[in-house]
Amino acid sequence: MSDAAPQQLILVRTLLTLGVPSSTIAFRCRKAGGVWWRPLQGLIALTRGALTTYQRLVAALLVTGDAALVTGLAACRLFGLERVPDHDEVHVLIPHEQRRRSEGFLLVERTARMPPNPVIRNGIRCAPLARALIDAARRLMRIDDVRALLCEAVQRGRVTVSALRAELEAGSCRGAALVRQVVVELEDGIRSAAEGWLRELVGAMPEFADIRWNVALRLPVGTKVVADGFLDGVALAIELNSFAHHADLSTFDATMRRQAAMVAAGIVVVPVTPRELREDPAAVRRKLRAALEQARLRPRPAVVIG
Repeated sequence: MSDAAPQQLILVRTLLTLGVPSSTIAFRCRKAGGVWWRPLQGLIALTRGALTTYQRLVAALLVTGDAALVTGLAACRLFGLERVPDHDEVHVLIPHEQRRRSEGFLLVERTARMPPNPVIRNGIRCAPLARALIDAARRLMRIDDVRALLCEAVQRGRVTVSALRAELEAGSCRGAALVRQVVVELEDGIRSAAEGWLRELVGAMPEFADIRWNVALRLPVGTKVVADGFLDGVALAIELNSFAHHADLSTFDATMRRQAAMVAAGIVVVPVTPRELREDPAAVRRKLRAALEQARLRPRPAVVIG
């Protein structure tokens, strides 16, 4: 029976086909002393105890059929993403003409847009990553969770912003508001949740209305650098100094050299940390306004964008 029961899971109809009487199935699944149990309708677990994460994935595909694909947060984990909110739910896509209800840990979504090219990850049929990301993001309630998920995938080169945009536009408008906001941020060069916080804070300050993000600059000595945020009229740079981004010394040293080069060129550099943005945004606004006044009081250095 092991071949018919991957991960000790088997469909009721398979047991019946193998000649196991329905009375035997019912007896073995009895609450008191039974050795089997029913994690989902039509499915039997041949051992007692909670299903593992992998067993839930296998179970979800067994009951939804050969055309079904895992998507959403569960698929994102299978693709190796790390900033995925904890959730036991397995989100599965099935063809629109198929009938299956969500239950327990199984979330079933009927769709007329079944991905034509499934991806196999650790033996599990998955939707392509762009689809899985957008499906997951539509169901997240916090914008920082959406940012963390999409930014990680883009930052690690696992998906392009254009692929996310295409998937967003092709799908339903339901749950798309936060996703759309984050995709716009990604199109503007934002690559982390903290950059999103900074963008929101600065965007609410009228005096920084002309700020540009992730801007390439050419310094007077010919050096080229990229500023996280840049106010061209007064040559003021906002730099997000994130511990996560500087996890190794070489990255930290490169950031320090880049910022030192901007200061040497006469740019007013304002360093900001994610903790400041999260815990004391008012102090960040005061720091930015003070730096802006300082920048206005000196001649603009010969720094150009491009």
